Amino acid sequence: MSDVIGGKGKCLCGETRIIAKSINKNVGACHCGMCRKWGGGPLMAVDCGTDVSFEGEENISVFNSSDWAERGFCNKCGTHLFYRLKQSKQYMMPVGLFDDQKMFIFDHQIFIDEKPSFYSFSNETKNMTGAEVFAKYTPLSE
Repeated sequence: MSDVIGGKGKCLCGETRIIAKSINKNVGACHCGMCRKWGGGPLMAVDCGTDVSFEGEENISVFNSSDWAERGFCNKCGTHLFYRLKQSKQYMMPVGLFDDQKMFIFDHQIFIDEKPSFYSFSNETKNMTGAEVFAKYTPLSE
């Protein structure tokens, strides 16, 4: 069984539709301060790679949230659509956007060192601190 699936989804109002060709079915929770401020809690997201297309693209607004990433949302209803890495153009997308969710598995948490104490997940997951995330995903300087 493959860890990658394709999927379709949409924002809350339906004006922005998504087609992701290769979604990693492993769901992660990001506890960083930016994600929690953006959505009011941890971002539950899946890695959709770079092969993502949108219908209703005129409804997408993009916010330059850091030196390494930008966030997109539907400017009609406010639904969060993606966190996109600038260098690789890789999309991390909220899992709740996708129509078929039965194949998803919650298996990792990042920025666990920034998670507030007022919530906790019972799932057994791989946990990474912010420093571990940057060490793993930041390309080495040449």
